[in-house]
Amino acid sequence: MNSIIKPPPFKWYYLILSAPIFVLMLLPLPVLYLLSDFLRLIVFKVFGYRKKVVYENLKNSFPDKDEKWINDIAWKFYQNLFDVILETLKMLTISKSTLAKRIVLNGPDLINEYMDAKKSFILVGGHSGNWEWAGQHMHNLGFSIGVLYHPLSSKWFDWLMYYQRTRFGVQPIPMNLTLKAMLAAKNDFYCYAFIADQTPSSENCHWMQFLNQDTPVFMGPEKIAKKFNYPIVFSDLYRVGRGRYELNYKLVSDNPKLEEDFSITEMHTKFLEQQIRKQPEAWLWSHRRWKHKRKISNDVIN
Repeated sequence: MNSIIKPPPFKWYYLILSAPIFVLMLLPLPVLYLLSDFLRLIVFKVFGYRKKVVYENLKNSFPDKDEKWINDIAWKFYQNLFDVILETLKMLTISKSTLAKRIVLNGPDLINEYMDAKKSFILVGGHSGNWEWAGQHMHNLGFSIGVLYHPLSSKWFDWLMYYQRTRFGVQPIPMNLTLKAMLAAKNDFYCYAFIADQTPSSENCHWMQFLNQDTPVFMGPEKIAKKFNYPIVFSDLYRVGRGRYELNYKLVSDNPKLEEDFSITEMHTKFLEQQIRKQPEAWLWSHRRWKHKRKISNDVIN
């Protein structure tokens, strides 16, 4: 796989740009959470960053909830948002042992079976809790893990994120190189991690009901799972305290080639909806998840 994927090019001035972040991330997490509280107050109360999007998404997703509940979840969401941002940057300096202590894994038997058999599998999840920490934790368990990602438009920040993701051996895989990388590593044992709740194009997707709305869903995990017949597992992650998470795994399919079309996509999306309903403040509500609308053909209308 290393012959396929090259790290982002490094420029000497990246060190100057990154130095203040590295210094800030030397602070202990409790201090960083004080900073998170301050950022939430300023961004929510003063600037209102994507406040309209957050409220619209919450109201459409939970039409049975009253205004007080919506306000409460929105306020908690902004705390979660800045906690996750600072926790993710903290990966630049946090130790492997400290990170391992902050994620409790329940029911490891499922993935241990794949490890014992040296059988590659696909891990799918959403933007809920700290998905970056969850990926690093998989590597702590002894898995070779490839994380699918979209390179960032900022070349400096793309390099910085690549650096922090690879500190403990995780292999980031650009989306456009997914197939090539997996073919190159087909004889190796990997866990391939997808974040599957992005907004796909309205033409290249599967439409289904998700959080009370007609929603286009990314088909990548299902297509890849069927092509390689790799088992697919859902990452069920919950925040149990600031900087502390509980990770569970749910089997989506052990033999994807035998599944009907769209069934894998619908199952892991339903698992994600269950996760969101259990802990709504932990999902990324500032994302314009429903910016595309389904086109209804004349045949359907008639």
